[in-house]
Amino acid sequence: MADKRIDEATGVETVGHSWDGIEELNNPLPRWWLWTFYACIAFAIGYMIVYPAIPLANKASEGLWGWSSRGQLADETKAEQARRAGTLAALAATPIEQLAGKPELMRAAIEGGRAAFRVNCVQCHGSGAAGSTGYPNLRDDDWLWGGNIKEIETTLINGIRQPGNDATRQSLMPNFGKDGILPPADIAAVTDHVLSLTGKSKPNARGGEIFAANCAVCHGADAKGGRAVGAPNLADAIWLYGGKRDQVIGSITQAHAGVMPAWGGKLDPVTIKMLAAYVHSLGGGEDFVAAPAAAPAATTAAAPAMGEANAKP
Repeated sequence: MADKRIDEATGVETVGHSWDGIEELNNPLPRWWLWTFYACIAFAIGYMIVYPAIPLANKASEGLWGWSSRGQLADETKAEQARRAGTLAALAATPIEQLAGKPELMRAAIEGGRAAFRVNCVQCHGSGAAGSTGYPNLRDDDWLWGGNIKEIETTLINGIRQPGNDATRQSLMPNFGKDGILPPADIAAVTDHVLSLTGKSKPNARGGEIFAANCAVCHGADAKGGRAVGAPNLADAIWLYGGKRDQVIGSITQAHAGVMPAWGGKLDPVTIKMLAAYVHSLGGGEDFVAAPAAAPAATTAAAPAMGEANAKP
């Protein structure tokens, strides 16, 4: 280190430091830079006073204005809830079967369901609701339990094979191979029969007999399924767990018994209604057919006699 001196070339005092013969000049900072620096310091101090900024033991300082990002979010959420309150009330008061008759309300339900689907359902069914192996495609018209908007709502509420819910959709295909109900040769034969229904294999007479004896009770004699027990249609070339021969053999050998949560215990009724409307709108939803109205009491007694008369030639 050398003593301070005036640099001859510039006329500026040095700071007294020297590194390998290189000396530092004591040039003052530009005044505009200093004032900018001082302004930043003043702004920072003011910000810490006005806004929450200082960490404390259990929270941050509240600031003179009492503003916080959490409070702003709460206010905006409250305002949005107030804006949507009328629509949500209308949805709550409208039976889901009647939504189709109220186009504006149906559109609101579909949009609300779209948002709820992204939060709760994409993990299994995918962002486009096209599903994957073991998770149903919600865009096609292949439904295990029914595809009208009411049936979709019921499935959402009660789930599939949901423990502790007596109303859950419940079906259980036997483990024909694992439990020794059918030998491997019979499983192979019935697999060929099932695949032959969609032209993927040659007909197998033995497999048809095995199917009639063991499978038709749920899937139907024509293998087109039975929604009362959630048995899939085996004649439409749509496969939940894969339609290759080894995959079908695997499904018959050991049934998959997939599950879906009962959303009735997790989501409010209006959100479930909106989800049902959204799923129904994806392209595979079926029309709702209302049950026929009951006959008036005064004419009920006469109905059997009229039926008998009409049945005769």
